[in-house]
Amino acid sequence: MNIVILTGAGISAESGIETFRDAGGLWENHRIEDVATPEGYARDPDLVQRFYNLRRAALKTVKPNAAHIALAKLEHRLLRQDGSVTLVTQNVDDLHERGGSTDVIHMHGQLTSVFCTACNHRWNHAQDIKTGQICITCKTSDTTRPDIVWFGEMPYHMDRIEAALSSCDLFVSIGTSGAVYPAAGFVQMATAYGAQTLELNLERSQGSHYFDDSQLGPASKIVPQWVDAVLNEN
Repeated sequence: MNIVILTGAGISAESGIETFRDAGGLWENHRIEDVATPEGYARDPDLVQRFYNLRRAALKTVKPNAAHIALAKLEHRLLRQDGSVTLVTQNVDDLHERGGSTDVIHMHGQLTSVFCTACNHRWNHAQDIKTGQICITCKTSDTTRPDIVWFGEMPYHMDRIEAALSSCDLFVSIGTSGAVYPAAGFVQMATAYGAQTLELNLERSQGSHYFDDSQLGPASKIVPQWVDAVLNEN
């Protein structure tokens, strides 16, 4: 069995990661336009760097929860049975990797990565970034920014994601709102390719009607239950 799993903020919220934005369009008391757009970065790079430095530091205070660990268990068990689990996450944290998953596609980037806007080199960086920091490759200053896909920018790895969706038997969406494209359209894409579809969420998403089945509850409870059910069938 080949499974593609999309995860969103709901799977990390139970580990203590703040959801991306609240109903007022704010992210931890900041306007989205100020901290999650290229225009905001151009206006005030110091503010944006401080904001992501705090988010990066916060990762050290949280741990993977039962849902992250269960998905890693599913991946490793299916690999031994010639199956596969591809995790596509909208989250920028590293909890899937720390939970044991290895095949993780970060479509919105990662807090633990930075890149240079001059030479486009990316590298792992778990510490603070300062405005004016020098690129480790091209040595240009003031060009190192968080490796995060901001509003108005193209998500990463779309070709790889579509290839995975085109060959999967089951598509599962966990902890997502179903409101942000292109991720919100993955269920329809998977359906068009002939896959079964399942939603695991705290409450029904905006696109819930596109799924064959929905199971509702906290991710740390329903994801391990679903994983155990899949493994008992295989």
